[in-house]
Amino acid sequence: MYTEVANLNFSSNGSIEDPLSSLDQEWNEPPAKRLSRTGHHVMSVFLGSIMVFGFINNLVVLILFIKFKTLRTPVNMLLLNISVSDMLVCLCGTTLSFASSLHARWLYGKHGCMWYGFANSCFGIVSLISLAFLSYDRYSTLTVYNKQAPDYRKPLLAVAGSWLYSLFWTVPPLLGWSSYGLEGAGTSCSVTWTSQTPQSHSYIICLFIFCLGLPVLVMVYCYGRLLYAVKQVGRIRKSAARRREFHILFMVITTVVCYLLCWMPYGVIAMMATFGHPGLITPIVTVVPSIMAKSSTVINPLIYILMNKQFYRCFLILFHCKRPSSENGVSSMPSKTTVIQLNRRGHSNNVAVTPHTINREVSTPVSEQTSVIPGICHVVSPQNSP
Repeated sequence: MYTEVANLNFSSNGSIEDPLSSLDQEWNEPPAKRLSRTGHHVMSVFLGSIMVFGFINNLVVLILFIKFKTLRTPVNMLLLNISVSDMLVCLCGTTLSFASSLHARWLYGKHGCMWYGFANSCFGIVSLISLAFLSYDRYSTLTVYNKQAPDYRKPLLAVAGSWLYSLFWTVPPLLGWSSYGLEGAGTSCSVTWTSQTPQSHSYIICLFIFCLGLPVLVMVYCYGRLLYAVKQVGRIRKSAARRREFHILFMVITTVVCYLLCWMPYGVIAMMATFGHPGLITPIVTVVPSIMAKSSTVINPLIYILMNKQFYRCFLILFHCKRPSSENGVSSMPSKTTVIQLNRRGHSNNVAVTPHTINREVSTPVSEQTSVIPGICHVVSPQNSP
């Protein structure tokens, strides 16, 4: 965003001084344009809250994975990956900006700033790409049915791919394609958005397209197609699909809106700082989008865990709010999930409904009964959970 780094003035009086030490000293100085002491204290309150609640929320997710075997399904590997990356943001990034905000200046020098910018960007992009993979996995799980046995290969490849993809876009600033530097009020670091060089501009454009715009498009497409398929089913069997349709609609709106609210303001401000007039984006303007982006570490567990009935049941059992009905607190029977087949018949418009059930371990409520509509979809008919 708005980078404020003091110019280095090397004296010619022949004094011997370590360049790196001098550079770190300059980076520890407060920026020329800065927030007031009260502003820094308010910012530290928000950062401290995000740090604490983000760590606790994601720690609960990890504990649930460790304690309940039934949650260790292929699709939940992506949820685990999101929680790990969000927790690393809280530990390796938010802690540094929180401490710096308390002192109203960056405390960790140039190398600390480069680490902060790299770690925050890397872990943040891992989380974003995992959300995109998760949307595609949910879409493909509910629309294409291939195997009955759980397949861990694709989710694990998606997890590895999210980290490699993130490293591909966050290592270049360390090697000279753009750079990491102080941003905003001078208490956090990121890509140097205001650097007026062709290399920096090209990197920022690519980063915006491939690490923000592309995940948004994937999520909107996958959830949109899934919702459309469920609506088609609702026209045929309204009583059976109505509750499922409303649930998916709520999930789609919540996911996309929270994603956009957390990351789009940061991306827009960054692009304005890069291509707008110098001085257009002030430190005060950058503070709110930066905090909103960091707040995703708190929001993600709430959306992807508490909105998931299987996780929510385990959560209640973990805190003794509900008695376990069987071993590990949930039924050991595999879930019966909705499958929506979007393949259309080429020469027939007739639709037939045939009862059918599919056993498959995915993160859907236990004991759901499915009906098959050949050529169009399988529609869920939820029963009362035990």
